[in-house]
Amino acid sequence: MAIDTDKNSYTIIFSIVMVVVVGSILAGLASGLKPLVDANKRFEKQQNILYAMGINANEGTSDVAFISTDEVEDKFKSTITKQYVIEGTEASENPEAYLIDIKKEEAKAKDSNYERKLPLFEGEKDGEPIYVIPIRGKGLWDAIWGFVAVDKSMTVQGVFFDHAGETPGLGAEIKQRYFMDDFEGESLFGESGAFKGITVAKGNADPKNQRKTDNAVDAIAGATITGDGITAMIKKDLKMYVPYFKTLK
Repeated sequence: MAIDTDKNSYTIIFSIVMVVVVGSILAGLASGLKPLVDANKRFEKQQNILYAMGINANEGTSDVAFISTDEVEDKFKSTITKQYVIEGTEASENPEAYLIDIKKEEAKAKDSNYERKLPLFEGEKDGEPIYVIPIRGKGLWDAIWGFVAVDKSMTVQGVFFDHAGETPGLGAEIKQRYFMDDFEGESLFGESGAFKGITVAKGNADPKNQRKTDNAVDAIAGATITGDGITAMIKKDLKMYVPYFKTLK
């Protein structure tokens, strides 16, 4: 059987050209969409920070609704009066502290010569300063993260949690109101005055979370590992801010 080499060569060349053309188009689209993607990430982080402070669009008792993207940037600027980058007990103001990637900072901090940068956001609620701290950890299947709003004494004023892939109806419930609202009023310090964090666990004999001095909230049924992840990231990340908060009066 005769082989049409010219036809085969044309087909190969055409395929290569198409790959190059399609690749160029996709690269162009990705480049053109990057500003929009970056803006959406910025809006989402601002929404999460504001939600932790209690600024949201909730109406019902179980709603988890954010300030709209149309107004979130202005609301963020008017609410968050200062942004800091903390290194040790020193804090320097930085208007773009919210852009710090805490996952990357944690990776860099594995180098003992690197001093980790900790973003902190200060706002005001009911005439009192409120500070919002970002945290990140590991759930059952993937990353979990959140924002914790505290006052000067590091008593929790509100939280927002989210996840990359926890089980629906189980670990994914960490972003539901009934779980997040339990943290409000909990202190991060024990009776001795030492940092203790907050433990997420069953069997704490306080299912309605009426005790606010036990450093514990009731766990989600069937989501032990995700709850352990919340406990771990609160203790790991919030503890790093204690030296700075001890300087506040």
